[in-house]
Amino acid sequence: MISRTLLSALSLAVATEAAIGPSAQLTVSNAQLAPDGYMRDTVVVNGQFPAPLIKGQKGDTFNLNVFDALTDNQLDTVTSIHWHGLFQHGSPHADGPSFVTQCPIVPLENFDYKFQVPDQAGTYWYHSHYKNQYCDGLRGPLVVYDPNDPQKSLYDVDNDDTVITLADWYHYLSTDAPAGKPQPNTTLINGKGRNIDVGTNTPLAIVNVVAGKRYRFRLVSISCDASWFFSIDGHTFDVIEVDGTSHQPLAIDSLQIFAGQRYSLVMAANQPVSNYWIRSIPDPQSSIDRSTDDGRNSAILRYAGAPAVEPNTTSTVKTLLNEQDLHPLSNASAPGRPGPGGADQSILLNVTLGADGIFAINNASFLPVPDQVPILLQVLSGRPPANLMPHGSIYNISRNQVIELVIPGAQAGPHPVHLHGHTFSVIKSAGDNTTNYVNPPIRDVVAIGNSTDPINTVIIRFETNNPGPWFFHCHIDWHLNAGFAAVFVEDQPDIPNVDDPPLDWKLLCPAWNLYSVINNLVTGIESLVPTEATSDTPPDLSNLTLPDLGQD
Repeated sequence: MISRTLLSALSLAVATEAAIGPSAQLTVSNAQLAPDGYMRDTVVVNGQFPAPLIKGQKGDTFNLNVFDALTDNQLDTVTSIHWHGLFQHGSPHADGPSFVTQCPIVPLENFDYKFQVPDQAGTYWYHSHYKNQYCDGLRGPLVVYDPNDPQKSLYDVDNDDTVITLADWYHYLSTDAPAGKPQPNTTLINGKGRNIDVGTNTPLAIVNVVAGKRYRFRLVSISCDASWFFSIDGHTFDVIEVDGTSHQPLAIDSLQIFAGQRYSLVMAANQPVSNYWIRSIPDPQSSIDRSTDDGRNSAILRYAGAPAVEPNTTSTVKTLLNEQDLHPLSNASAPGRPGPGGADQSILLNVTLGADGIFAINNASFLPVPDQVPILLQVLSGRPPANLMPHGSIYNISRNQVIELVIPGAQAGPHPVHLHGHTFSVIKSAGDNTTNYVNPPIRDVVAIGNSTDPINTVIIRFETNNPGPWFFHCHIDWHLNAGFAAVFVEDQPDIPNVDDPPLDWKLLCPAWNLYSVINNLVTGIESLVPTEATSDTPPDLSNLTLPDLGQD
């Protein structure tokens, strides 16, 4: 049994402060937390896990100063932060992925992420983009509100309390991850959860509602690996937003949500005053126990006036979300001409997994740049397209083009793949043989299937209207760190014209270079971390030997 003292500590550990933003100080530090009853070292923002909700309004300028106060040498002590789903028009230097758009922030230094959000509104999130650091805790929600939301008449309540985060939680540090398939231990809803090996008395998250009101729940998967089947006993939803894009209302009572994805779900509190289970059941391939006994994989929906007890409701879900039933509210047609061959450029991305646990896209595994020069800095320094590093992982694409990506399924899937700098039209979803060029769903994370059967192939399209180097990767973070990534360098000649990084950005790499040498940090080929390995043989990375840089 868990002592009252520890229970008190748990409550403090996951206590949340008021939301912050659009201007805020974010201090990244270490803390010992036990959100599921198991105490471990973590990475937190302003002392919190999940990281505090950042919010602003459409048209705002965000000014988020990140200070690295990390001291725990058992964990990574450098950091960078990605603002997932925000386009960063004119500010690719603020996008966040280490060695793509910046060098990491070293301890006792800071970087001011300043960017505008002129034309986006919806549900987003933010997380570390250095190795697997966000699995240790650096992850939280971000919401951009639209005062003129065209669907505002559909709901009554949309506030800090209607943001719901889903996280997988690990009893091992990311720096000590075992070989083989990722092994998350617990599902956390709004930072709280139960693990049967620890005890059944840890607090659960409570979402409070008032009978007769309609709630816009902003569901955010801040997962490192797991996907979940989400539902609330006795209630149905209308999906009205997907990954920051408004969609026509679609009635469902359950959905599968993958790492990095977001949905806005309008729920009418129209049931008898009582308590109802909120369920977030891991997919069958997850290592997390799928049971909801004893409050596992669960939170509580509590009506005002209901007793403070746990629910005794049962699940009766019948209508699981089908991705291709989602249709955008506006600008619905896919870019390009309808039908095969309707894009300016079609790129096939074959994903493979070696027995050694290393992923590759078109036979190239993405490496943190071996010469430690981020891709954006290479571009701004005038390096020719053919010499951009890492070789084999860079795709140069021109401006004002329609790009089609064809992505067959791959081993160890499903794989939720994310493209920075853009949303895209999902013309074909995994598990569906149909194509839709008229009104396909628009999102920024889509799951490809787990085999090469053609039904698992995904086809997406986007327009090149945002110069910059944009990361494309699996959002199972362990897979990204095992090489599952590439970079689309969009309109390279124009990048220096649209992005003039500030001085503090220019100081990041000198500080990182010195810190990495002093602390013997591993980069390049040796920094890949095998995962999903089916062999005990150490990875053979000899085929990844890189050629000389050539002329800068």
